[in-house]
Amino acid sequence: MKTLVIGAGNMGLTYAEGMAKSAMLNRRNLMVFDKSADVIARLREMDHFDVYEKLEDCLPQADMVFIAVKPYHCDDLFEEMRSMVNEEQIYVSLMAGVTIAKIQAGLGVKKVVRSMPNLPAQVGKGVTSYTESKEVSRVELLMVRNLLDTTGESIHVKNENYIDASTGISGSGPAYVFYFMQSMLEAALKMGFSKNDSRVLVSQTFEGAVELFNRNDLSPDTWMERVASKGGTTRAALDSMDDNNVKELIKDAAYAAFDRAVELGEDK
Repeated sequence: MKTLVIGAGNMGLTYAEGMAKSAMLNRRNLMVFDKSADVIARLREMDHFDVYEKLEDCLPQADMVFIAVKPYHCDDLFEEMRSMVNEEQIYVSLMAGVTIAKIQAGLGVKKVVRSMPNLPAQVGKGVTSYTESKEVSRVELLMVRNLLDTTGESIHVKNENYIDASTGISGSGPAYVFYFMQSMLEAALKMGFSKNDSRVLVSQTFEGAVELFNRNDLSPDTWMERVASKGGTTRAALDSMDDNNVKELIKDAAYAAFDRAVELGEDK
């Protein structure tokens, strides 16, 4: 299967590199298109895939097409692509807020998979939720999943509502973690630790906690109880968070991202 990635920004390049390293595609079967001369030059230095600066030279050859451009570019892109597509091609969207129906109408195609990746895909630790139009077969969907998994893990969701919901959890979620990390870094610095020591304290604490969570079936609540003892330091911290309604504020933040994802889809 010949695969094309349109757009070599952060996410497009992440998926192109992930697929290039997998056993699924050899160099001749992976194409990347971008309009920027600077990007094209950098891509050709990498020598991981065939690089194109004209859509007409690559799009008609593709069996599967990953679209990884900014959502506000999609209308112009679809207009440029429309005369070169065919109904047997499978289109995988990495664009936030752009619905399956809009892609089908804009390109005149039927086989569309909409996905929501996240930033840790850049280090092979991403999670991508995805759903498909009814015209995509099970075999085709399995091929898509295998390619999405080259950057981490993927989860299939029932419909596009869950794509918007996953935006509020996994798509935007890394920023919530970084927000918490930044707060802990600032606290460590205020306590007198050096910048380097603060970074080690915080990063190793997060990495260790996630590893513990992943290696067991215990809930976060259970882990908190294991760390906290009555009248101890951890309990003082958790009580402070509860008193300040931190848990509800985090939930509200996730829903704010979810609501905005829905709004963006409606705007388009």
